[in-house]
Amino acid sequence: MEEKGFQKLEVVQEDTVTSHAMNASASSRKRRSRFSIKNKKALGIIIALVIILGLGSIYTGIQALAVYKQAMVVKVQARKAYDAIKQQNIILTKDEMVKTKAEIAVLDKKVGGLGYLQIIPFIGSYYQDGKRIVDAASHGVEAAIISTDALIPYADVLGLKGASTFAGGSAQERIRLAVKTMGKVVPQIDKIEEQLIIAQKDIDGINPKRYPEIGKIKTLRAQIEQLRGVADGAVIAVQQGKPLIKALPTILGESKEKKYLVLFQNDAELRPTGGFLTYYAIFRIEEGIIKVDESSDIYDLDSHVRSHPKASEIVAKYLPKVNQSFIRDSNISPDFVTSMNLFNDQYSTASNKKEVDGIIAIDTHFLVNAIRILGEVSASGLTFKADNDPRCDCPQVVYALEDQISKPVGYIKDNRKGLLADLMLATMNKALASSAKKYWGPLFQQFIADAQQKHILFYLYDKDAQSGMEALNWAGRVRNFDGDYLYVNDANFGGQKSNLFINEDAKIEYSVSGSGEVNKKVTITYKNPWKYSDCNLEHGQLCLNATLRNLQRFYVPKGSTLTSVKGSQVKVETKEEFGKTYYESFFTVDPLGKSTIVYEYKLPFKVEKGSKLPVLIQKQPGVEKIAVEIDVNGHKVEKFDLISDKELSLTVF
Repeated sequence: MEEKGFQKLEVVQEDTVTSHAMNASASSRKRRSRFSIKNKKALGIIIALVIILGLGSIYTGIQALAVYKQAMVVKVQARKAYDAIKQQNIILTKDEMVKTKAEIAVLDKKVGGLGYLQIIPFIGSYYQDGKRIVDAASHGVEAAIISTDALIPYADVLGLKGASTFAGGSAQERIRLAVKTMGKVVPQIDKIEEQLIIAQKDIDGINPKRYPEIGKIKTLRAQIEQLRGVADGAVIAVQQGKPLIKALPTILGESKEKKYLVLFQNDAELRPTGGFLTYYAIFRIEEGIIKVDESSDIYDLDSHVRSHPKASEIVAKYLPKVNQSFIRDSNISPDFVTSMNLFNDQYSTASNKKEVDGIIAIDTHFLVNAIRILGEVSASGLTFKADNDPRCDCPQVVYALEDQISKPVGYIKDNRKGLLADLMLATMNKALASSAKKYWGPLFQQFIADAQQKHILFYLYDKDAQSGMEALNWAGRVRNFDGDYLYVNDANFGGQKSNLFINEDAKIEYSVSGSGEVNKKVTITYKNPWKYSDCNLEHGQLCLNATLRNLQRFYVPKGSTLTSVKGSQVKVETKEEFGKTYYESFFTVDPLGKSTIVYEYKLPFKVEKGSKLPVLIQKQPGVEKIAVEIDVNGHKVEKFDLISDKELSLTVF
């Protein structure tokens, strides 16, 4: 019984095991079946995703290629518009700008076709940057179109090429009509500003730091930073210049005549604002037409001043035998407006004073440039040219004026410096009588260049107009600047007309420590390659070249520390004005000789590693150019001729 029972139990156990095995096998088959189905579904999804991504990539690639091709079309068309601007063809410029905007619209549509990219992390940011650039370009071009529309009616007056609504009548009639209608188009400046602000916001929305400084991307980052600067600068220029543009009709005597006191600065005898004040004239402007009411020698004006106060400290110290303050020496401040306020202090007491609406100063460069464009000009029985005169290696007009004005003679020359006013009037009359298409464009462009290079300076009593002049940097102001700053201002005190022969160059060396401390060394060299003039009054020769007696004021950031100076013939003094520190020195430069002055000083701030150092170098009015070289830690990084104020962004650490 026990054996059979045991066997029975064994049989039961075998059946159970078999049953479990069968169940396990079935379950395993079901799991494998389910897993197989899941794998097939997953594989299908993966394949579908790969296909979708592949097709998406192909589509994106096709779309991106289309965007690239259209971007190249826009680039070519924009180049045509730029070439039209260089040709000074206002009609062609507008046509090409309109075509450029149309091509940008096509580009915008193609970029929009990639809009789905903006939802993709990381990639979306770059898509949005591209969209912003396209939008900014559209608004920038629209601002240009509005600008050309506003200028087209004045194409003839401005000497720009293309058809003009002022093609008929005399030059004076065309100018008069232009000034009368100017008020109708001036409001366009608000529309221009609106478009530029939108473009600025688009560009400012791009973060340059998103583009690493590696490989070709480094160039892209620099271009974006540059584009931001251009956009910001355009808005600032329009906003600051807007008051002047809106006041322009009034300045030009649209409804009421305006009078301006014009001062001629002889840059051959350099003074802080551009040159010795030689003559003055009262110019009257009515509906854009200029007339000279009176002109005379600056000495004649001085003779009408009721009383001359004691000479200023700087004049008494450096100008030989001058113990009174004369109106001819009033432009003693490097800041033109400050100097003209000193001028007005005495002019207001002159018995022949005339009420004027502002002061305009010009120098010989302005006059020479106009004659160079127009050709020879006759005035007071003399002929004046811009050709080089070997007697001074200078323009003939400069030598001829000095010969008439400065040369001692055995008789009295009445109003000898009034010759300058006659020459200026003759030059203006020739400009008006000349072909508008041939001469007015170059004259207008030269006027802009001369103003930028400070050969023309403005101090207008209309607050808005003056604000615009200062925004354009046409007012000879000592400028505020956040960064490194340099302004070398010279004054010829008793050195005849020696600046006519002086060549000047400057080397600026930065030495930056590991902690970011900046030390500077500025070396300025003056060379006079010409021999002495015969300055014996009894011989009656033209005395031009003599020993230059040079007062120098060297402006740097406020708080800079002077460590050494070499080349000054007096003890250098450290002073402050206009929110700057400056070093006052004095030295001489002999004919056939040279002099060098070297300043070493430490800037009042440190620079951070990887950051840029903004630098402003201001150029003195009346100076033609200064050859400048900039070194950083022993490596030359910049070389240029300083012909106008120069802003730089230097990597120094």
